[in-house]
Order: sequence, then C-alpha cells, then structure tokens
Amino acid sequence: MYEIYTIKDMFKLPPDAFDKDLEVVAAQILQRKYEGYIDREMGAILAIFNVRNVSDGMIYPGDPATHHEAEFDVLTFMPKVDEVVRGEVTELAEFGAFVRIGMMDGLVHVSQIAPDFLSFDKKVPAFVSRKTGRNVKKGDVVYAKISTVSMKTSIKDSKIALTMKQEGLGKLEWLPSGSRQPQKAAQRKEK
Repeated sequence: MYEIYTIKDMFKLPPDAFDKDLEVVAAQILQRKYEGYIDREMGAILAIFNVRNVSDGMIYPGDPATHHEAEFDVLTFMPKVDEVVRGEVTELAEFGAFVRIGMMDGLVHVSQIAPDFLSFDKKVPAFVSRKTGRNVKKGDVVYAKISTVSMKTSIKDSKIALTMKQEGLGKLEWLPSGSRQPQKAAQRKEK
C-alpha cells in the first residue's frame, strides 16, 4: 500500500530564488509539482523528501530561470486488490459506507457490509441487522478487503470498492469471541 520510490527530474528555479538555499527551494518546487499527483504505476504521491544531487543550473535563451536536475524520494499510496485494510467509517449513505483508508475513501456497498441483510436506519444513522444485531455507524473502525481499484488522475476521481462480507472482516466485535486475541490465549496455555 505505501511505497518509497526515487525519482530524477528537472525543475525551474525562478530568479527571485537565486539567493536562497538551492535544496530547500528545490524541495518546495518539487512538492508543489508532485504532492497530491496520482501516477497510475506508483499511486498517489503523498510526500517529497530527501532532495539531493541538485545539478548546476542551465540557462536557456529567453528564459530568466535556471533549470536544474535533482534526485528525490517520494512516499506513495497505492491500494492493491485483495489487500486487507483497516479504516474508519467516515460517512454513511443509503447505498453503503465510506471507509477512510490511507489518504482515500473506499466504498463498502450495503450488500458487501455483512453476510446478512442490513437496513439503513436514518435516525441513528447506521446500518443495522435485525437478525444478528450487527451495526455499522460513522466513526466505527472496520477491517475490509479491497475488491476493485480505479486510479484516475486525481484523488476525488479515483474509486476503491471494499467488502466486509468474509469471515474475519468488519468490526472487531463481529469476530467469534475466541478469535479476538489469539496471543493472550496462547500465553494462557503456556502457564
């Protein structure tokens, strides 16, 4: 989901920044250019750091800026299909729940929230199962599996579909009582 890549790119240094620290200005320019950008291979670029190997500037006729090459690292976020993620429910709608994973929200369609039938209670608001008593409301922490990913050129246009229907997904209290804390059970056996 999170990766670090090294990139080499050119940047333009405007004349009003000639008297400033080159690496600091390079980092600011590269941050404006890259942070928030989505690359289909790398994912969403969250941060630029470790700017290094800034070259001497080149001047092109008619352009008062100097052009420099620099190497830098980027932290990216790329959701992967079948990856299990932990997130917080940020919004509910009649058609499903939005879950914040990393810097993006994924949608759990109402049919994918739980293996039993859930109805949307507008008063609470929450999704509630009359059969099992399971419910999902805003602020709940849930575990979900990524079903599909459609990365576009912006975060708001990108789509992530999630499911919580399988055993072991959903809210922690949905797990059978013996499987919530396997480490403590193992410690008790040793004593």
